[in-house]
This record gives sequence, C-alpha cells and structure tokens, in this order.
Amino acid sequence: MIRRLLLTALGAAALLLVPWTVYLARTLPAGHDTGQWRSAWVGFDIALLCCFTVAAWLGLRRRRAAVPMLAATAALLCCDAWFDVVLDWSAPDRMVSVAMAVLVEIPLAIVLAWRARQLLTGGMPSRGMTVRDIELHNDPSYQRLTRELGTLGTATPGTLATALGHSRDEVNARLRRLAEGGYVRQGSDGQWRTVGQSLRLPVLAEVDEPDRPAVAAYLAAKYEGELRLLGWAAEHRDEFGPWGQGERAVTHLTAAELAGFTAEYNELLTRYCLLRDRPSANTREIAIRFYAFPFPANMSARADRSLSYAGDDR
Repeated sequence: MIRRLLLTALGAAALLLVPWTVYLARTLPAGHDTGQWRSAWVGFDIALLCCFTVAAWLGLRRRRAAVPMLAATAALLCCDAWFDVVLDWSAPDRMVSVAMAVLVEIPLAIVLAWRARQLLTGGMPSRGMTVRDIELHNDPSYQRLTRELGTLGTATPGTLATALGHSRDEVNARLRRLAEGGYVRQGSDGQWRTVGQSLRLPVLAEVDEPDRPAVAAYLAAKYEGELRLLGWAAEHRDEFGPWGQGERAVTHLTAAELAGFTAEYNELLTRYCLLRDRPSANTREIAIRFYAFPFPANMSARADRSLSYAGDDR
C-alpha cells in the first residue's frame, strides 16, 4: 500500500512539473537581483564538501549508506555545473565555468555514480566455472595454497613455500596457474594476494560432451557436500549463538522476479565478501548459502504451503 502511494505521488509530481515548468519559462524574468548571493553559494559548497567527506568515509567502509550519499554528491556536482555555466554565461569568465563543468564537475559526477553502482554490485568479477576451475577445486594443494594466502593477506612465494612445506618452484608454478584463472594476482611489490570472483556453476547440458563426466561428478560431490554441511549445521544449531543466522520464506514469484531477487542477493553478498581482504581477530569464517526452488507439490499438506511469509530458522 505504501509503495503504491509513493509511486502515485512520484507520478503525480512528474505530471505537475510539466505545466509548472512551462509557466516558469513564460513568466520568469531573464534577470533578477537578489540578496544573500554569497551565503547561497558558500552554503551550497559547504553542503558539497560535507557530501564528499561523508561519501568518502562510508565508501572506504563499504557501508550501504555510501550508495545514496555518492548519488547525492553526483547530483550536487551536476547542479553546480549547471548553475555555474548558466549564471556565468554572460560574464567574461564563462569559459572557465564551462571548462570546470566539462573537465571536472560532470566527469567527477559520472565517476561517483559509477562508483555507487560498483558499491551496490560489489565490483567482483563474475564468470562461469570451467573444467580448469573444477580441476583446481578438486586439487587439495591449490585449496591449501589459496587458503593460506587468504589468511596472510599478502605473501611472497618464499613465505608460502615455508608455510606449506613445498618448494619455491612448486609454489610459483601453482601461483601462476591460479593467476591464469583469476584467483590470485601479483602486485608491483612482488607480493601475491587472492582475488575475489563469483563463479557460476556450469549447466551440465551446456558442457561439451567430453567434459560432462568430470563436471557431473563435481556437481554430484558438491551437492552431497552441501547436504552434509546443512545436516551438520542442523545438529549444532544450538551451539552457534550470534554466529548462526537463518531465514526462510514462501512466496509467489515469476521467473523474472526470481532472477531479479537472485541478482540483488548476489550484489549484497558480494559487497559483504569484499569488506576486508583478510581475517581479523573478531571475524569467523561464515558459510552462507542461498537456495530457491518451486515448492514440492506433494508437501501441500504443510500449513505454511499456501502462505507468503518469512521466518527465522536459526
């Protein structure tokens, strides 16, 4: 109900602005002397400064509030460019205002809007999982290497070789292969670090025929592992305290709505996955899972089958 009223109000405001804009265009004078000119512009720039400061602080911490703040800062920059150019159009220094708008204010507003989008989506690369990825995931040596590197944050091949008990050449070879898959990268300082990426599980029907047995075996083992993990979590749910959270829901969605929900979930998950590049003293490794599927018809006798609701399943 509230959403419908809000959308109605927004639509009505858009319609009313059309005749109001025409009225202003026909009645407002071309020039107007006003007081508090200095206060208006100084106050505007102070507001812009505050927006920059708060947006930077929130953005560094990947807070959700950074998105509207970055968008607001971008909007203020566009307003600043517009009024600078229009109000200085007849002044001798109008080209300075035009240059500032074209070269500084508008590009910066675009960058801020783009950054807001990046914060919303997380900025993590996404791609489909390949047979090479499956080979890496099935090899314990690569898993130990990426886990150790993730714990350290950054490390040289020598440090990793010492920690893992392997030769430096072995570690270098594995790092290069992981880098080819986008899992790690080497900085200009020679240090290696892990790289976050979102891998979509392969659709078996779309996999080349020679690779299907390996992919099918990987998917079967993965889902079996997921069931074991879920069973373990159910058995130990009373031990987690604040570290155990769960939600479930039943609702009616179209395929497009479910795809949109999944995309928004992935954006939220990615943003939280990028909060820090290494574990800290007050963090724990958290298993997060999301599943959505049609409710089984043979379970229609359940009381919650026909209801739309969300419930806490901790």
